[in-house]
Amino acid sequence: MGARAAFLLALALCFGLVLPAQAAPMWKIVTADDSELTRRIERDLYARLAPIVKLPERVTIAIGPVALRRAVTQRQEGRVFSAYTSSQVLHQVVSESDQAFVSGIYAEPSPQDQLQLIALLYGRPVPVAAIVSSEAEFLSSLAPGLKLERLPAKGGDINRALNRVAQLPVLLAWPDRAVFNTENVRNILLSSYRRGQGVIGFSADMVSSGALATTYSNPEDINTQLAEMLAQYAATGSLGAPEFPRYFRTAVNEGLARSLKVPVSDRARRFARRPRGDK
Repeated sequence: MGARAAFLLALALCFGLVLPAQAAPMWKIVTADDSELTRRIERDLYARLAPIVKLPERVTIAIGPVALRRAVTQRQEGRVFSAYTSSQVLHQVVSESDQAFVSGIYAEPSPQDQLQLIALLYGRPVPVAAIVSSEAEFLSSLAPGLKLERLPAKGGDINRALNRVAQLPVLLAWPDRAVFNTENVRNILLSSYRRGQGVIGFSADMVSSGALATTYSNPEDINTQLAEMLAQYAATGSLGAPEFPRYFRTAVNEGLARSLKVPVSDRARRFARRPRGDK
């Protein structure tokens, strides 16, 4: 709520004034928790979406996977827009019959941007592998040329899969819960380091924990893109398919890069795509 609107509301409460009716926005934000990060996202989104009142259909903006599941299950009208949920979870939650009504922004970096970052880090295109379960095989259509090592089944031997791609210089980490989880991520990073293999993570926190580098987007980046997509929907009536983050910057583990003898250039460090007018 803006300062003027808040002032008018305060006057109305104090003196019993009747305010003129205003058009309610055709979008709403739903969340599943009350963490500081969620509140930060929600406050920023309200500010960015305030000018967008009229849409072709009502839109429910689901922040995170739990909110997405609820929004899809309880959807009665309009469309659902997902944010801060991985592509794998979105593919699992949204049935084929609901795909036409759901759009959004995936939580993880674009594989194309990650491959471009790898080429900048190594000074040339190099062979890249990714280990995925059957739940994330759609990655093959998103990053042609990427060598996919598939786990034979849920709970498959991750060490055996790592051995099969050990000869490749780079492992692209993908947020596949059957592969990367809190129990084995440290082991994967350590095993890859011992082989001299760089791991491209899917978050800045992963780089801090031992991955070589990643592109990453902060909440303001995601919210800017979300506002742009809804503004386009208001103007054209087309919401489009889910997208990977459009705006990002790069995090590099400089100490690990030196240890792996990866000569990080300034161009790789500065690899980013920022919203217009953003520095």
